Amino acid sequence: MASSGNQQVRASHILIKHQGSRRKASWKDPEGRVIAATSREAAVSQLKALRDDIVSGKTKFDDVASRFSDCSSAKRGGDLGPFGRGQMQKPFEEATFALKVGEISDIVDTDSGVHIILRTG
Repeated sequence: MASSGNQQVRASHILIKHQGSRRKASWKDPEGRVIAATSREAAVSQLKALRDDIVSGKTKFDDVASRFSDCSSAKRGGDLGPFGRGQMQKPFEEATFALKVGEISDIVDTDSGVHIILRTG
């Protein structure tokens, strides 16, 4: 399959921010108190537990995103809509393009925090 230069993907994600995040505030933590007190390790272990619940079918990705994600996309169940190359931080873009539709990534680190990504299109 030839890859076109303007290929777009669609994805949802769950972001957990931590002490090392570029912006230490989110819709659910506007003062950034929880985020500033969260180590990367703690953020990763929380995200791994959430990922396990999704993969095992205990809970749905969009439900988890709307409750736990530090991204404003939480209000849309984590949906970021379609995007092409060059629009997201590089590690996020590479992880998303590497997934098959319906697949969930492992932990992805960016300047924003730690993510899991669900490719939806």
